[in-house]
Amino acid sequence: MSGRFIRFDDFSAVLLCCHHGSYMVVDEPHRDLYVNEGIHEYHVRNFEIFKFSEVEVTSEIDKLQGSMAEGERRSYSAPALEKGLDILEILCHSERPMTQKEIAQGLGRTVGEIYRMVACLVERNYVSQVDDNTYIITTKLYELAHINPPTHRLMFEAVPIMKRLAMELDQSCHLTVYSQGKQVVLAKVDTPSGMGFSVRTGSELDVLISVSGRVLLAFQNEETTKLWLEESVQRKPEQSDPQIQAILESIRKIGFESVPSVQVRGLYAVSFPILDTQGHAMAALTVPYSERIDQNKRKSIPEVTAALGAAARNISERLGGGKGSTLG
Repeated sequence: MSGRFIRFDDFSAVLLCCHHGSYMVVDEPHRDLYVNEGIHEYHVRNFEIFKFSEVEVTSEIDKLQGSMAEGERRSYSAPALEKGLDILEILCHSERPMTQKEIAQGLGRTVGEIYRMVACLVERNYVSQVDDNTYIITTKLYELAHINPPTHRLMFEAVPIMKRLAMELDQSCHLTVYSQGKQVVLAKVDTPSGMGFSVRTGSELDVLISVSGRVLLAFQNEETTKLWLEESVQRKPEQSDPQIQAILESIRKIGFESVPSVQVRGLYAVSFPILDTQGHAMAALTVPYSERIDQNKRKSIPEVTAALGAAARNISERLGGGKGSTLG
């Protein structure tokens, strides 16, 4: 038996050439075997061998070398981390346990490329081994995500930005979320000058006739939008609007809504979504624009819209969402 040692940034192995012409890849850091090649000796413990044909091994080496070259062209490349995240994502989307072969095929990789990462994820309890050859996602990611409740993180990121926005515009602003056919005001910042329109924290607002409510409806998947519409109409049947779908589609196209208020005369409402990683609105950030007749240099509605859009985009990105958004 002869052998040679292969080391890449995210792959280390001993490649053994057996007398019958097949090849075996042995994971180098965790196995137990001595392989002699000239003056070099490699120690591998508790070896687990994967057999490949010569063609498959050559293809595997070419792939690894190619990914190294690609990694050099990409800044801040972390191929091992990306591989682990890919494995977690495919298991999260699967409704049943998957074999290593199925995982590898789903990711366009080979078993040899993923088996060490799968073992690591099992050891860290992100993945559970159901039987000898199938794996399923555990609840660890869910538990980690809920150490900080979503509303706590949303408030932590949004409130400082809302304070700066209110100071810049000399207008109040508020943050709302959807809840069973209504909106709830999570946070608000009053007009710094002390004169203007604002809503109270904890207030319940209508959905169908407010810009913030329609923004929340517009940026959901189809099933969620349908459910929320039904709940909102059930709560306030008199607010049902046969044109609502066209209105929501218009909001989706421009990314926000900006219209005169139908609830308070003389008020102009502008609202943008706070987007999650899927592009869905987790909240709406709104400025109820009130005009001051004693101030000539007050910010215009287009200026308010631009500043509000930038603030919403900033909050979305700080929460990990809104990538590539055209908000503002």
